[in-house]
Amino acid sequence: MTVIVRDLRPEVRADIEGFARVRGLATPFLLMTPESLMHDLTHMSPEAHYRPLAAVDDGEVIGTAQVHLAHDSPEPGQGNVNVYVHPERTRRGAGALLVRAAEEHLTAHGATRLFTWVLDEPGNRAFAASHGYEASRSAHFLRLDLANSTLPPLRTPPPGVELRTAADFADDPRPMFELDAETTSDEPSDIDTEFTDYEAWIEETWKRPLLDLDLTTVAVVDGRPAAFTAAYTDGTGRYATAMTGTARAFRGRGLAKLAKNDSLHRARAAGYMEAFTGNDAGNGPMLAINKWLGYEICATEVRYVRELG
Repeated sequence: MTVIVRDLRPEVRADIEGFARVRGLATPFLLMTPESLMHDLTHMSPEAHYRPLAAVDDGEVIGTAQVHLAHDSPEPGQGNVNVYVHPERTRRGAGALLVRAAEEHLTAHGATRLFTWVLDEPGNRAFAASHGYEASRSAHFLRLDLANSTLPPLRTPPPGVELRTAADFADDPRPMFELDAETTSDEPSDIDTEFTDYEAWIEETWKRPLLDLDLTTVAVVDGRPAAFTAAYTDGTGRYATAMTGTARAFRGRGLAKLAKNDSLHRARAAGYMEAFTGNDAGNGPMLAINKWLGYEICATEVRYVRELG
C-alpha cells in the first residue's frame, strides 16, 4: 500500500490511539496518552499553529509528527518538528513525507529556523543530515527501576523549609506559575522560553492530564515556593519528572534534590514501578542529582537545526 500523510483526526479514536501508540513504541521513555494528546490539540495556543500529522499505511498510523512554532519564545520564527515512525514500519518513506509536510506548514507560518530531536542512532542521524539539519546539543533520557531500587533515605527539611505538594496550591496556582516561569527560562536550550501568560499556562500546563499534582513536590521557604519537581503519571505504573528546578534566590541549598527524592518515595509508595527523567547533556548538577537517586541513562537524543534561507 502507499503511505500517505494527513492531519490527525481528533474525532477518530483510532487516530488518537494510533498516534499515542507509535510515540510510545518509538520513545518508551516519554509519557504520552490519548488524553494528553487531545489536551494538546484543544489547548495549545493558536499562535503555535500546532499541527499533529499522521503517516498512514493501509489505514494504520505508522508515523507521527508534532509540528508547531515556539510561540512562548521571545524570538519569532522558530519551529519544532519532531517525527517518530513505528520501529517495525521504517523504510517506507513515512519519515520523509512527514518532514516535508511539517516544513511546508511551518514555513507558511513564518518559520525561519527549524529544530528537531533525533534519537542518537546512526540511521536517525543520517536521516536528519540528509534533510539539511545540523547537529547541535544533546540530552539524555534516564530510567530508574522504582519498584526494586534503593532510594536515598528521606531527609528532614532544613529549618524554614517545608515540603508540600502542587495540590496544596490548587486554589491559587500563581506562585507555581511564577516558579515554573523562572526556572524554565534558565533551563539549557536552543530556544529561549518565556512564560508570560498566566491563563495560557493554566490551560496548557497546570491542567495537563499527565500532571500529577499529588506527586509533584514543592519545597516552600517562608511560604514561597522555592523549588519543585513536576511529576507526570500515565496510569500504567509509569512516572516521569517533567521539570525540576529551583528559584535563583534559593539555589545551592539542595532543595531540588530534597523535592525530587520526596516525590520518588511517594510515587513508589503509590505503586509506581518505573521512573523516567531527562537531562541536557551539559547540565552537570542535575545529572549528579539523578545519579545520586539511582537513575541510569537509557537513551540519548541529539538536537538538530535547519536554517531556512
